[in-house]
Amino acid sequence: MITPIFEITQESDFLIISIRVPYTRTSEFDLYIDGEDFKFYAKPYFLRLTLPGRIVEDGREKASFDVGKGIFTLRVPKETPGEPFEGLQMLTSLLAPKGSRSAKPLVEETVFSELSGECVAESDEEDFDWEVDQEVQVEITEEELGRLYKYGFGNQRAGIFTRLQDELSDVIDVKSPDSTSAAERRQGRLAAETAKFEPDHYLADLFEDDAVQNVLKYRPWWVEVESKKKIKEEITQGHDGGEGAMFFSEEEKEQLRKFSNKSYLLDKKATHQVWISLVDIILAYVYEVRVTEGEKNVESPWNIRKLSGTLSWLETYNSVQEVLVSFGRRVLCYPLYRHFALIKAAIEDAAVIFELGKVCVLKCLLDIHKVFRENDPAYILNDLYITDYCVWIQKAKSKKVRALTEYLKKATLRKSDLELELDELETAAQLVKVEEEEEDSRQAARYRESIPESDSEEDSEEDDGSSSSSSSSAETDECSSDKEDSLDRLQSCVLEKASPPRAANIPEANPVTQHLDCEAGPRGFPLSQPMPRKLIEELGDQVCSVVRISEQPEGTDSRGCDVVQGERDKPSVQSA
Repeated sequence: MITPIFEITQESDFLIISIRVPYTRTSEFDLYIDGEDFKFYAKPYFLRLTLPGRIVEDGREKASFDVGKGIFTLRVPKETPGEPFEGLQMLTSLLAPKGSRSAKPLVEETVFSELSGECVAESDEEDFDWEVDQEVQVEITEEELGRLYKYGFGNQRAGIFTRLQDELSDVIDVKSPDSTSAAERRQGRLAAETAKFEPDHYLADLFEDDAVQNVLKYRPWWVEVESKKKIKEEITQGHDGGEGAMFFSEEEKEQLRKFSNKSYLLDKKATHQVWISLVDIILAYVYEVRVTEGEKNVESPWNIRKLSGTLSWLETYNSVQEVLVSFGRRVLCYPLYRHFALIKAAIEDAAVIFELGKVCVLKCLLDIHKVFRENDPAYILNDLYITDYCVWIQKAKSKKVRALTEYLKKATLRKSDLELELDELETAAQLVKVEEEEEDSRQAARYRESIPESDSEEDSEEDDGSSSSSSSSAETDECSSDKEDSLDRLQSCVLEKASPPRAANIPEANPVTQHLDCEAGPRGFPLSQPMPRKLIEELGDQVCSVVRISEQPEGTDSRGCDVVQGERDKPSVQSA
């Protein structure tokens, strides 16, 4: 904890305590007032005072905070009105823990305990004092500040991290920024990015990019604003810079009222760096909004500050191209989605925001300010950069914003510019992919060749067997059909032979005529008349042994009739 610089004055009925806490969250102050004890906490500052008189918390106390100066002022009523408090200028005495002002003997008599073998003090044992010692903070002189390196908005800050390094080590990546030059910061940033780059992660997002494609399809809020702006321009046939297409929320308006009205005296070089660093911050913001689809989470502060070299390394850039290269490298090294298409999409989004004008840029900065304000310890970045940007952009010239828009639209960023050997990495990955596909094809071919020939022959035999079975089945069906026809003819002829004697007077006909008569059946004799079953079975067995399928189209019926005629003359039939 840091002991802040403080000052105490008094009135007849009130004690006035002024505490300087320039780099703290304005929304979080803790006070403890109890008689002579006064405690104040606002991370990373802690102040504990032991007052020469008693104060009381009865509702008359008042507190105020000067954001511009970073001074917290508290008016606390005295318990006894009109009582003078002496020694308010003795700061060291006020910081001493309660009870530490009494002197103790430098030498104490001790007795040796025979039972325990320990030295025991004769004085009563005192409770352990858990209160930490405090030291008055000494401000850095102008001469010392001149020897420190600058950072922050317009490179106008120095000495902040001298005492806050331990508390803010999780916010920035550069160690000891007050003693690190801009060139050393850049070298450290490039080395850290190169060490952090993971080819496997990059290739995984490159070849399995379903999630990335969904992110690219998302339409952030500034795209909707741009659409409304175009519609309004078509109606009014004018240009308002996009400012009429958007409005500030009540929360944003309240935050704007809290900002102090400042004037910034920046030289030409500092102004140039302020504009370029603004592009860097906006790029980090639009990436965060796109990948989270507008839903902020606990990682949002980390994403924004990590993707911005300005916020994470206190980097100062000399051109927009340097910003694009730095942003591209960090996108491929730190966040969850690491795809070159996301870099290009972020550049296009930033161009849209600057095209919409200062109001849109200010809206983005207010959103960043809120994200950092609600995060510990990222709030320090508001004091270093974002708050000043929110005030400064309101007075900036619109033509500068339009100039950045044109530059971003025309900007080109190649993979080779990032110096991460992306082209070589992708080429090697494609070759490996082709080799794996060829190896898979060879393994499939070897597997097909390793199948035993007997299995193939069995399959062929099964196919042949099924074909022959089909043929046999067809032949059997055809034979059965022919057999049924022959049995019908035999039945007709037998019935004719068994007809009454008058059938003998019918003149004998030639074979063809007789064959026709056999098919038609004798007149006056019903075909449905029953006949001996044994005779039919014997005739059927003989027909199966004689009947064959003839390939000749003609004469089949006459041959069948001849067979029938021959069967009629057999003795077995006669005896039947």
